[in-house]
Amino acid sequence: MIRRANRIRAVQLRRERQLRITRIDHVQLAMPAGGEDLARAFYGGALGIEEVPKPAHLAKRGGCWFEREDLKIHLGVEADFRPARKAHVALLVADLPELQGKLKGLGYALKEDEPLEGYHRIYVDDPFGNRVELMEPN
Repeated sequence: MIRRANRIRAVQLRRERQLRITRIDHVQLAMPAGGEDLARAFYGGALGIEEVPKPAHLAKRGGCWFEREDLKIHLGVEADFRPARKAHVALLVADLPELQGKLKGLGYALKEDEPLEGYHRIYVDDPFGNRVELMEPN
């Protein structure tokens, strides 16, 4: 009976290893219909993430995708759009002070928050009110 239970547990462990999540592929944020140009100005222009074409069957829904290597932020149109004011994406950046200056110069409001050990960080809202955290390791 013990040997059978051990075999069953070994099979369960193999399945668990096969089913484990390995990483986040992309983050999707919501936006209102018709906001693509604002999204391009913020994610493409201000943050410098290149826009990539959406697959044709998804493009008809609106929205836009921004990707660079492993960084993928997709914006999808939500009919009953409400911005994510608490939930947010946190982006690691190089040279946070330079990015802060760029964002301020473009008219984006930056928000400070409680210190987080090991990081300098700020928050900025995208043009739709979604909260975005920008972090640079100390």
